[in-house]
This record gives sequence, structure tokens and C-alpha cells, in this order.
Amino acid sequence: MTDPAAGLDPESLRGLSEEALDERLRAFANARGADALPALSRLAESASERGVRRAAKRALYRLSQRGVAAAPAPPPAPVVQRRAPRAVRAWLSGIDGSGSRAVWILFEGPYGGGLLCSLILNDIVGITEVAGGDITKRRLEAELASLRAAQKLPWVQTDPARAVGLVAESLQIHRERGTSPPSAFGRWQPFFTGVAAPEPPPAPVADADRLARSDELLGLPELGGWFLDPETVQSDALEIQETRQSRLVVSDQIKAERQEAILTRVIEREFAPEARRRWARRLAEMAWIFSATDRPEQAANASAAAAAFAESDAAPLRHPLARALAQRALELAGEVSAGRLRAADVSRKP
Repeated sequence: MTDPAAGLDPESLRGLSEEALDERLRAFANARGADALPALSRLAESASERGVRRAAKRALYRLSQRGVAAAPAPPPAPVVQRRAPRAVRAWLSGIDGSGSRAVWILFEGPYGGGLLCSLILNDIVGITEVAGGDITKRRLEAELASLRAAQKLPWVQTDPARAVGLVAESLQIHRERGTSPPSAFGRWQPFFTGVAAPEPPPAPVADADRLARSDELLGLPELGGWFLDPETVQSDALEIQETRQSRLVVSDQIKAERQEAILTRVIEREFAPEARRRWARRLAEMAWIFSATDRPEQAANASAAAAAFAESDAAPLRHPLARALAQRALELAGEVSAGRLRAADVSRKP
């Protein structure tokens, strides 16, 4: 008697009629019972001929009618959505003259450790520097102490959500400019997925008396680098030098009027609406920094200056701080032209 199993070689089944296939597979199933299930299942799933696959499925069906069926496949493992690590602490520096600030964000790490993300954010170009990694609590405290000792700008702790939102804001700048963060940000990208940029801080209340004193802010050590980029006013500075050194017999009053006209031109050109919004935001952020470091008077002056820049019909010519920022830039550009300063040392480009 022929062994029914011999007929299950797919090649031996090729070309058989539907009736012959049914007979052969029925005989195989009857002879093997449950042991026939693996071979029949392979034919039903992967036989090259459609007729063989259909005959194998009918044989499996007949076995199932007799109560012989393969055990159900185990359910797929549930998909566990891994949430992004939670930000638990954060620190911000003040803002320098290029619009940059340092941000540290500590995320929860595995086994009770932490992950420190260190960034430099700029309000014109976005994220400029990225570093960080695993860190222990002891190492973090040592790094913080070292940073506070060396940092020229104020360094204050803040709500982690605020810091995460500022990073999201920088990512929005990259999208608008069609640029990308540094490649080192790739490992941190999932930490900020789905985070929206924060709403701008509420507009401060204008105060004429405080605004009149806003130029005093440039005397603070942390705002010593605040001025317009000297490169943008280089030609204006040369024109002022030519006016001062002119051999024409003109009165000091006329020279002063010419210099004032040049300063006016610089202020009107460099404080267009977008620039005013940027300076308003920088000042509002510094007002928050001053408040966080217990300097209410400086905070009030910065708030008043921010309010004046933020007004839709702002007149920068009447803004003391705008005038001081432009005047300082012209003076530095003149020093560069005279060879007493290097352009790279005073550049405000991020």
C-alpha cells in the first residue's frame, strides 16, 4: 500500500486534477490526523499552485469539522507606547548681545539617573550648540557650581516646561528658515516631539519714567555686549569719522547736526518692526531674569523698554535704549575702522 505522506511533496502534486488532489490530501489527513496539520498548513499558505493551496485548505476544513485543528496563534504582544522622558529640572542664562542664551534641561534617566541636555538657543537662527548625556546627581551639582562661578550671564533655575517650550520655539525658527539643528540634536529630538512653542510673554505695561532710564541697563555687566552689529553700521561710522575730520571750515554745531542725522538714519534702518519685536522679546526675558535674581528696579526698566519696542506704532527715535544701542555700535565700528579693534571681537552675529 502506498504511503499517503509520499504524495505531499509539492512537486508530486503539480498538475493533478482537483479531484485527484482532494483524494490524496483526504487520505493523508485521515491517516495522520492531527499530525497532518503542519504539512497541510504549509501547503495552504505557500504552495505555488492555486489548486494545491485550495485543496489543502479544504483538507484542513474537513479536519476541523472532526474537531482536529491547530492551536490558535498567541495574541500579538501589546504595543507599548514609550513616553518621552520627563523634564524634571531646568536652568536658563540671560541673553547675550547676539540673542543667544544657554539652556540646561534635566530629564529622567533609567535607574534613577538623569539625562542632561545642554543647548545654546539663538532668537535669529535657532539651536546653535548641543551637548549632554547621562549624569549623576553629584556630578550635576558640581557642574552647576562650576557654571555659576564662570558664567558671565545670570544663571537661574526655571520651570522645566518653560525651558522645553523655548527649545520648541527654536525648532520652529528652523522650520521657518528651512534649516536644521546641529546633528548632535538628533538623539534629543524625541524628547521634544509634540511640544508646542510657548505663547509670547505678556506685554509689559509702558512706563514713561522707567523708559527714560532704560539706557542705564547697558551699564550692567551682563548687558555689556548689547549693541547693534557694528558691521551693519560700518559705512555710517566712516561717514561720522569723515565729518569729524573734515578740513572744511564748518562749525561744531553743523558737525553735530550731521552726526545726529547719521545716527537717526541708523536707528530708523536697524529698528524695523521685526527687529523691534526681537528686542522687545529679549528685554522681556531679561526682565524675568532680573526679577528672578531680586533686582526689581532693573526688571522694571527692562519691562518699560520692552513695552516701548512692542508697541505697533513704536517710534524708535524716541526710545533711549534704541539710541544707545545704535550709538554704541557706531563707536565700535569706528574703532574697527581705526584698527583698534578686530571686527570678529565685536561681531553680534550668532
